[in-house]
Amino acid sequence: MSDQIKHECGFAMIRLLKPLEYFQKKYGTAFYGLNQLQLLLQKQRNRGQDGAGMATIKLDVQPGKKYISRKRSVATNYLDDLFEQIHRHFGDLNQEQLNDAPWLKDNKPYMGELLLGHLRYGTHSDNSIETCHPFLRQNNWITRNLLLAGNFNLTNVDELFEELVELGQYPKEKSDTVTVLEKIGHFLDDEVQRLHTWYKPDGYTNQEINDLIAQNLDLQRLLRRASKKFDGGFVMAGLIGHGDAFVMRDPAAIRPAFYYQDDEIVVAASERPAIQTVFDKHIDQVKELKRGHALIVKKDGRIMELPYMDPLPRKACSFERIYFSRGTDRDIYLERKQLGKQLTENVLETVDYDFKKTVFSFVPNTAETAFYGLLEGLEERLNDIKQEKILKKGSDLKPKKLKKILAMKPRMEKVIVKDAKQRTFIADTTSREAMVAHIYDVTYGIVRNNKDTLVLLDDSIVRGTTLKDSIIQIASRLKPKKIVIVSSAPQIRFPDCYGIDMSRMKEFVAFRALVELLKEHDKTHLLQEAYERCKAQEHLPTAEIKNEVAALYEAFPYELISDKIAEIVTPPEVEPEIKVIYQTVEGLREACPSNDGDWYFSGEYPTPGGNRVVNRAFINFMEGSDERGYA
Repeated sequence: MSDQIKHECGFAMIRLLKPLEYFQKKYGTAFYGLNQLQLLLQKQRNRGQDGAGMATIKLDVQPGKKYISRKRSVATNYLDDLFEQIHRHFGDLNQEQLNDAPWLKDNKPYMGELLLGHLRYGTHSDNSIETCHPFLRQNNWITRNLLLAGNFNLTNVDELFEELVELGQYPKEKSDTVTVLEKIGHFLDDEVQRLHTWYKPDGYTNQEINDLIAQNLDLQRLLRRASKKFDGGFVMAGLIGHGDAFVMRDPAAIRPAFYYQDDEIVVAASERPAIQTVFDKHIDQVKELKRGHALIVKKDGRIMELPYMDPLPRKACSFERIYFSRGTDRDIYLERKQLGKQLTENVLETVDYDFKKTVFSFVPNTAETAFYGLLEGLEERLNDIKQEKILKKGSDLKPKKLKKILAMKPRMEKVIVKDAKQRTFIADTTSREAMVAHIYDVTYGIVRNNKDTLVLLDDSIVRGTTLKDSIIQIASRLKPKKIVIVSSAPQIRFPDCYGIDMSRMKEFVAFRALVELLKEHDKTHLLQEAYERCKAQEHLPTAEIKNEVAALYEAFPYELISDKIAEIVTPPEVEPEIKVIYQTVEGLREACPSNDGDWYFSGEYPTPGGNRVVNRAFINFMEGSDERGYA
């Protein structure tokens, strides 16, 4: 993605099912859990670069001993800094102490059997240590302590906040993370109190009741009660002080979650390849957490995958497949290749099937897999052309001509290279823009001046600013006759509200193109009419709200909007003709059949709150407000 956007988050949870001394004996270290958690976070670092955090809980610790440890970092080298801070606690130990697992658990922090890690990409501007997960809700009752981390955005934070106030709480801030923590925490308190009230008349001591609560706390019931009104995309991982743990996934499977278990360990993470690599497991051994289900790990080692919400139609985020997740997942790799391959015919029509005078390349590096798919499609189509030429010549085909035909191949080159990130210290706009234009560099001498067409594949185009300010400018220095920008993703037309920082309509180049076309065709009244329809729905129940923005795009053909985008991203001084080709929504669904959560392209939101968000984002645009479409 040439336009960088903040998105998603990543989590990793580990429950060691054996004592620390077991791992010391088998793997040669009592730090097995810590080491594996660090690797899981490292393998998912693409999911968050604003900060990292981790927490551990020790099981069966005597009162008065610290059993919860937490550390977070927002340093530039956030992962290194996080684990350096943790390992400082062990720097003064001798080898005998480092090999003594029971002593380490009794005397040092972070030596717990339950571990939770998180990588943060902030969708809000605040990047303080307080915004880093895991969040901790503390209590002197061991069964009421709650650690929470996850990958989520809720569309109805205001509603959930008001519910907390009605319950008598006084939340310290209105954010989805704090709201969710307090919501789950409230029902945790309630379940603990219910069990205490149940057992107290039977004559048990309070300490005995603590053990009974830990054994009989019904996490399925707890999560069902707490999440009854959650609207959004989420995976949330929680640890409870006495040793229970859970990972819950939203009912539409918007956000990803996978897990693996054996007799030694239970591990859950945002991405399947991270688990495969760190624990050396085959793809078939790693399970996807079902939508509307929770992975529950009880303190006594019982492991269950149980439903806690009624499932919605599966709408797993397609952006995970296009861009966000690492391409080392087999299915994602093949889907990205297919996204590129499906563009073959469109691209060839645009360059008039002229293989001799067309150079194919990609930008940025995340588009490389889709480019392999495009190249595969080009080679297959070229084989058809070769076959036609050979059959047409028949018996008149001479060896020299045959060799020439067989030598035909697509001109694939590495033309655009991302250079070191530029830091622009100069304040004036002109100088800064000139510096930004040099984020990318080019390979000179490959494209023939004013003869060749340069085709550049990108995995998605959000704002178009990097194209205009950098890529097209620098590519035009090669003096191609024409530049064709190809997006393996469809036009991004609508805001996201489930974890990706795309919430303002004016930022989407597709929406700006639509507005320009409405102006040119004297149809701006449609904007006002859509605005009035959005305003009329503001106070309706969320379930009754309709997406009033989608109809605006019906005024113009898909290709016409693409052509207008090409005009918008073309710098005024650039001489080559600029053409933009987009994947279609139908093509995306064909390439990613199991992950058709494509609301940012189609406007078909998976939860009712999405329609409220898109209408609010449009109202903000019409009223000149720069606020987000959701809290």
